[in-house]
Amino acid sequence: MKIVRTQDLLDNFNLTLVAGEDGIHREIASNDIHRPGFEMTGFFEYYPRERIQIIGRTEMNYFLKLSPEEQADRADRLCTDITPGLVVTNWMDVPDILMKAAIEAGVPILKSPRTTNRVIVRISNYLGSQYAPTTAVHGVLVDIYGVGVLIMGQSGVGKSETALELVKRGHRLVADDSVEIRQEDYDTLIGNSPPLIEHLLEIRGLGILNVMTLFGAGAVKGHKRISYVVQLELWNDKKQYERLGIEEDSMKIMDVTVPKATVPVRPGRNLAVIIEVAAMNFRLRRMGVNAAEEFSDQLTTMIQDTDKDKEM
Repeated sequence: MKIVRTQDLLDNFNLTLVAGEDGIHREIASNDIHRPGFEMTGFFEYYPRERIQIIGRTEMNYFLKLSPEEQADRADRLCTDITPGLVVTNWMDVPDILMKAAIEAGVPILKSPRTTNRVIVRISNYLGSQYAPTTAVHGVLVDIYGVGVLIMGQSGVGKSETALELVKRGHRLVADDSVEIRQEDYDTLIGNSPPLIEHLLEIRGLGILNVMTLFGAGAVKGHKRISYVVQLELWNDKKQYERLGIEEDSMKIMDVTVPKATVPVRPGRNLAVIIEVAAMNFRLRRMGVNAAEEFSDQLTTMIQDTDKDKEM
């Protein structure tokens, strides 16, 4: 499991360390953050000390109105041995009594020039991304007209060759062979390539190809939301494949259900074009245009009109 430390916040955000340098390597054990409002009043019974603590104008103004004894008590209880850090927003001055408690406990105090809401949103999104559930699947992820298409299938079915043709047609490769997937939200899957094989494509008979070197930086993408799955499988004469496209199949990746199409593979079929059109058709469906349903409705209307003519 990935470990995020307070130092990572310093590296990724516009924050300034003002105290507690000894604790910048503390682990942030939770992807939640906390504003210690109740704690400023002295109520520490449910204090989530393992979280990043955000101190905005409201908390700071209340703290400054306390007596020196109360300020010392709140500061000592806020700065525990596992608290990963205090983030003071709006570039507010940090009281000396809070600085002293943080230094003694080894709790970093970070100052931000941003507003409290901006800091909360950005740090929450960052921690949510870092601690999101992850998995890995065997397949190829390609950005086709803005749609993240995950191409899956058994080894040797032609996934990488299809991805190469798609790249030649102007689309962007995200990952080949192994796709790392993290669930950033209840309905959002983000895919990327393992660092070792990033931008690389394996073609049997040719070997390893560097797509960015061959086709330029515009042919690759670091990560992409997975919106559609295409399952490639060898043509089975005994299997009934979808002819109209009215029924939409799906598959579940972690906790997210993703639309899926099964494309049979046989000589003479241009898989790259088929998948490209599938991505365009997926976008049309999300815009409310469904060619299969329109055809079905027209066919039903025609049959009904024919029956009426016979009755007359």
